[in-house]
Amino acid sequence: MRSRLHPGARRRDGRLVTDIPDERAIMPFIMRRRTESAVYFEQLVDIAAAQDWIQRWNAAGGPHLSLFVLVLHEVAGMLHARPRMNRFVAGRRLYQRDGVHLSFGAIKEFADNAPLEMIKRRFEPDESLAAVINDLDGAVRNARTSGVAEVDKEMRLFLSLPVPVLDLAVSVFHWLDARGVLPSALTRSDPMYSSAFVSNLGSLKTDAAFHHLYEHGNCPLFLVVGRVRPTPVVHDGQIRIRPILPLRWTFDERIEDGLYAARSAELLRRRLEDPLDHLGVPEDAVRRDLAAEAL
Repeated sequence: MRSRLHPGARRRDGRLVTDIPDERAIMPFIMRRRTESAVYFEQLVDIAAAQDWIQRWNAAGGPHLSLFVLVLHEVAGMLHARPRMNRFVAGRRLYQRDGVHLSFGAIKEFADNAPLEMIKRRFEPDESLAAVINDLDGAVRNARTSGVAEVDKEMRLFLSLPVPVLDLAVSVFHWLDARGVLPSALTRSDPMYSSAFVSNLGSLKTDAAFHHLYEHGNCPLFLVVGRVRPTPVVHDGQIRIRPILPLRWTFDERIEDGLYAARSAELLRRRLEDPLDHLGVPEDAVRRDLAAEAL
């Protein structure tokens, strides 16, 4: 059954989805929390072609591209191409999110007590890779050098309240959110109000783990990117050592069925394993993107 968006029922961050199958409409009433609706899924991605593509992009003079930024760019592209993955449950109802928003963390330094700064960004459809790189570089640099972030200021304000008052305030916050009347100023920079949270454990030389979903906010997808490891794989009947990138997903199954989700994850894998097919020749992509940036 094709989904239809009801034009009159909307939140500030999405529109109510109607005409969904009965079994999907009843799910939020039976599985009332994200933690009991979580599905865990692992992908092992052969990243050799992507590593070569990144090396050629950087050698051609493009803004410095890392594997994690390429993953972010492709996750955003997958969500635009597969919009039913960009939904969320609020107040027992299903909504189509307004825009693709990804959240991730950036530590200020490699130390045990280093603070983790949260970054949330809207990714536009058909946005150039160079524009994404430059904007993310600026966001990360600002997060690492600036003072207290907006979301941290809000948190400190809440924590300054007496415990009973804080408990009541959080309950009121979630009550308003479930009814779609929470002021957008309280969620605009909150990383848990996003299409997906992407964690880069690979940058810490750490293996990927499965991460839980949060009851706070409405983020239905959590992706953990691990470190690339040389891994024996069978190809054409022979064992070969390939650079494998583990991606571990946690998915709120109330937003969409497993087949659609699996095909969406497979689209991401194909794009990462064959960037030439999706992004084109890197040298041409650099020239095209830099020319567009200069306009």
